[in-house]
Amino acid sequence: MGIPAGMMLKKIGYKKTALIAIVVGFVGVGIQFLSGRVELFSIYLVGAFISGFSMCMLNTVVNPMLNTLGKGGNKGNQLIQFGGSINSIAATITPMLVGYLMGAEAGRTIEKANPALFLAMGIFALAFIVLSFVNIPEPYLEKTSQKKVKEAHSPFAFRHFVLGIIGIFAYIGIEIGIPSTANLFMTKGLSIDATVAGTVVGTYWFLMLVGRLCGGALGSKFSSKTMLTFTSGLGILLILFAIFSSTAVTVSMPVFQSDLSFGFIKVPINVMFIALCGLCTSIMWGGIFNLAVEGLGKYTAAASGFFMVMVCGGGIIPLIQGSVADNFGYLNSYWVMFVCLAYLLYYALIGCKNVNKNIPVD
Repeated sequence: MGIPAGMMLKKIGYKKTALIAIVVGFVGVGIQFLSGRVELFSIYLVGAFISGFSMCMLNTVVNPMLNTLGKGGNKGNQLIQFGGSINSIAATITPMLVGYLMGAEAGRTIEKANPALFLAMGIFALAFIVLSFVNIPEPYLEKTSQKKVKEAHSPFAFRHFVLGIIGIFAYIGIEIGIPSTANLFMTKGLSIDATVAGTVVGTYWFLMLVGRLCGGALGSKFSSKTMLTFTSGLGILLILFAIFSSTAVTVSMPVFQSDLSFGFIKVPINVMFIALCGLCTSIMWGGIFNLAVEGLGKYTAAASGFFMVMVCGGGIIPLIQGSVADNFGYLNSYWVMFVCLAYLLYYALIGCKNVNKNIPVD
């Protein structure tokens, strides 16, 4: 859906694409609600599938829309980071809310999640109403509507965009690969209790939320290039510390627990370094996006859809890391993360430069 959503952005603009995405999401959640009435899992899957379309469309439209509202640059970066913060807050609260509503495992049914589904439908409806009355700038839509001429170029004519979507592929792989392998490393490699391992992984995601809030607060003061350079460089150091530290050295690590409280658990120091990577991965998406679309002008809308296509890195890179872990051990598998982070550092320092300024974008 990434590419079709990008085409919609180009043809009908940010606002109409967002409104359609909201309607699709409302329908998807509604079908999930109906699955509890007819008690067919296949109906639930259809609803989940349609909801996934909505998520893809919303992600495609929200990033360039926020960047446009911020007029690009540092302000655009700040708005994208705040958008990511809200996304992280929802991702943290929703599983807890659904878990609370579902209750004990033995008595769980889809109907027990109905309040959460009603809440989601209400949020979609409210978002639709509010967005309907909000004026969203459509600079590139206005220009394309005035001049119906076949474009001589595409986003792929820009080197920094091509390198940027490769960066998104690597980033999503990093974001997913670090915690998923950490969980296996702790439970299977170190025989740490699954509950303890879960709190460490939860802390990684919580640190992503903290990082995004910090990124939003500092986004207007530091450029996307500076933020991506710092976080990818720090991420490389943390991964190296994790690989080369001894598992015999333990530390008392503060963790975010499922009951919304903080506690301390003793874990190998490698695990702490891995969890701290959440601070680094938190703001990378916004940084890569801003750098990749810088100077694209009228090609920005079409370019946005390809970012969602490249999230497949979240499925491919962890598979590669898992293969390395099977053959060389869990810690050595983090060399895959090292390579991905090194690429992002290269992109932040060199690859993000627009060397195709001769291409007209107005």
